[in-house]
Amino acid sequence: MTSPDLPAELRAALNAKLEGLSRSDAAGRATVISETYRAGGGSGMIRTETDALAYALARMPATYAAVVASLNALTEIRPDFSPTSLLDVGAGPGTASWAAAEVFSSLHDFILLDANAALRTLALDLTRKSGRLRGITYELGQARTFVAHAEAADLVIASYMINELNETERTALIDTMWARTKDTLLVVEPGTPAGYARIIAQRARLIAAGAHVIAPCPHDGACPLVAPDWCHFSQRLQRSRAHKQVKGADAPFEDERFAYVALSRTEVAARPSRVLAQPDVGKVEVAAKLCTPEGVVVTRVPRRAKADYARARRWRWGDAVEISVAGRPGLVRDCARGRDP
Repeated sequence: MTSPDLPAELRAALNAKLEGLSRSDAAGRATVISETYRAGGGSGMIRTETDALAYALARMPATYAAVVASLNALTEIRPDFSPTSLLDVGAGPGTASWAAAEVFSSLHDFILLDANAALRTLALDLTRKSGRLRGITYELGQARTFVAHAEAADLVIASYMINELNETERTALIDTMWARTKDTLLVVEPGTPAGYARIIAQRARLIAAGAHVIAPCPHDGACPLVAPDWCHFSQRLQRSRAHKQVKGADAPFEDERFAYVALSRTEVAARPSRVLAQPDVGKVEVAAKLCTPEGVVVTRVPRRAKADYARARRWRWGDAVEISVAGRPGLVRDCARGRDP
């Protein structure tokens, strides 16, 4: 599994940009930007180098962690997937490209796209001395127009960006991105009911167009969850000193809630179940809410099944797991952590 924390090379590049920057000014700008996003706005308020850096300090660690967690889930189901080309749509400061570069050593062609000039400038500065990313191509322009003329890529990622579009624009962009996807498309959104709704709508549209879900779902059917429940996950990441200062936070960590879907032109024969919430670990049993090929179930692993109970105690929210289908609620294999009985 790739670590959810920013790679050392990226941390060093960010720290170099911090020299001479007023942390209080950056914190103020980060607050304004965050409030705008929460109110449904986009990146239009990011206009200057300080704005871009404040945004990167506040949001890049959490966005990176969510994209890495999503890519880790993808590679668990398809360990043989070795993309060589990436199209990063709505790339911002290049977060998803850094994440994909860490997960896939096979990647060597990186094409990034965003309409925000300040974020593009920052991304190019951060990758200037990178061994993997200094040769990226970063196009400045509107997503749908550029993607329609872009070369197809093995892996296409849109992270935390379709929320900035209206429904008509979002649907058109998803169709265009899928047309430029040679193999796999990953969409990551905030882990809110609205973010989940956007993911589910695009998931259904692309399945109808012939796509196959790789993760997190163990099936290509309709989502079995019923409102007010929604599918989302959480990734913990460590906060640097600068991150805490800009966020105005004391806690040494942050939990990023996100929703995602990875869809591919390649069908997977069998997909494991997914843990939908942190399991309830008791002295008598482990109770876990799972999305399975048959729907949502609460599986209970009794303590008397010692080996299965010991493994189920290590299940975590978001894990891919296989459970027995022979009548007893035991564990066959813990896919997410690679442990076999």
